[in-house]
Amino acid sequence: MKPLQIFINGRWTDSVSGNHFATINPATMEEIAQVPRGDKADIDKAVEAARAAFESEEWKNFLPADRGRIMHEIARLIREQKEELIQLETRDTGKPLAQAAVDVEVAARYFEYYAGVADKILGETIPIRSDVLDFTLREPLGVTAHIVPWNYPIQIAARSLAPAFAAGNTSVIKPAEDTPLTALRLAAICEQAGMPKGTVNVVTGYGSEAGAALAAHPDIDHITFTGSVDTGTEVMKAAAVNIKPVTLELGGKSPNIVFEDADLEEAAQWVVRSIIQNTGQTCSAGSRLLVERSIYSSFTSMVKANMEKLRVGAGEDNPDIGPIISEKQLQRIESYMEVAQKERATILLGGKRCEEVGNGFFFEPTIIDGVTTDSRLAQEEIFGPVLVVLPFDSPQEAVKIANDTAYGLVTGVWTSNIHKAHWVASRVRSGQVFVNNYGAGGGVEMTFGGYRKSGFGREKGLEALKYYTQVKNVAIKFQI
Repeated sequence: MKPLQIFINGRWTDSVSGNHFATINPATMEEIAQVPRGDKADIDKAVEAARAAFESEEWKNFLPADRGRIMHEIARLIREQKEELIQLETRDTGKPLAQAAVDVEVAARYFEYYAGVADKILGETIPIRSDVLDFTLREPLGVTAHIVPWNYPIQIAARSLAPAFAAGNTSVIKPAEDTPLTALRLAAICEQAGMPKGTVNVVTGYGSEAGAALAAHPDIDHITFTGSVDTGTEVMKAAAVNIKPVTLELGGKSPNIVFEDADLEEAAQWVVRSIIQNTGQTCSAGSRLLVERSIYSSFTSMVKANMEKLRVGAGEDNPDIGPIISEKQLQRIESYMEVAQKERATILLGGKRCEEVGNGFFFEPTIIDGVTTDSRLAQEEIFGPVLVVLPFDSPQEAVKIANDTAYGLVTGVWTSNIHKAHWVASRVRSGQVFVNNYGAGGGVEMTFGGYRKSGFGREKGLEALKYYTQVKNVAIKFQI
């Protein structure tokens, strides 16, 4: 297979070094493609191209409505090429075909949604005095950097690229080294749709090389990063040196809070969905289950029964659960099973590799009981299909447990009492609260972001546009 190329200034090119690395299918460990190992030299070229495009008269005179038309065309092309994109995403990430299909459609929706607001990013007039016209303009930031994680490659690339482009920015994307394929295909779609050269650039490579160089580049104007807290901290430090703003969407230890008056059958199904989506490799995964003590045993058994029915397998076979992304991540999950053993917690289900499935990185869906709230199992993001169950005796205790981590991304509340639902929603510290449902992935219109170590800034919805624009105030004095 011919090695792939990176996309800079409207051209497909090899990396400066000429080096490559393999991307593999985590379900089979087979090589899919050879990908350029971009580094600082390639990032410099990409940022230079994005800067030249942003400063060009062509871009300054490019109508917002025309940006919207191009974005509608990108959405159309994504849907037109969806079958190939689904296959690429499944092979690269290992996720089931049905989940990859959702991701591809959501990517199209991001471009479609922000296409509709590209010519509606408005300023305001401010009353000062009778001889002064004071108004604000929302202007693009300039060159935006997008460091994309491996768990939702096409969806998260689209999530930040679409509003950045709608606002008039030019961009450099660095996809995760584990899953670079759909970002490169997205660049090809942008080119096909008519994006001016230099406005979108994609450089593949390792995070420690290309990603670090992009985060530290002095000529970018904003960084969007989705990933781990540790890496997000390093991105933030690099940005601070150059006084660059960042949007960080980091980890989570999100709870589902289930009260005895909930529709328990419905809740049990959603609890399972929220932890097995993308094999639990999701920042918004419902990885903690908080259950009112009066139904603790019976409800946990319901969840266990639902999880026992799940089918684990290669993404191409469209199972319920696909593989873990890599051997490194699989070993990390296994290390938490050792913590469970040391703490004498009870593994009700799973807790080990699925060696009978194949050569890939498979792990059984897992439920752990008998965990204290201060345990690492209840505090740290495991990033796998591992559910920790905790009891509570009152709404006050449920909120206390829900808030008792360093994170605050998503909370699910399950109750038929609307007063209780509002009370809990007003007191949990998380960026999204779902009542009698759970899920952030497909909600293109829904503002998304975290409290505390889950990050800051907001993505999705109209709110995201604020983070890809800056406000200029103009005051004009007039007289006759």
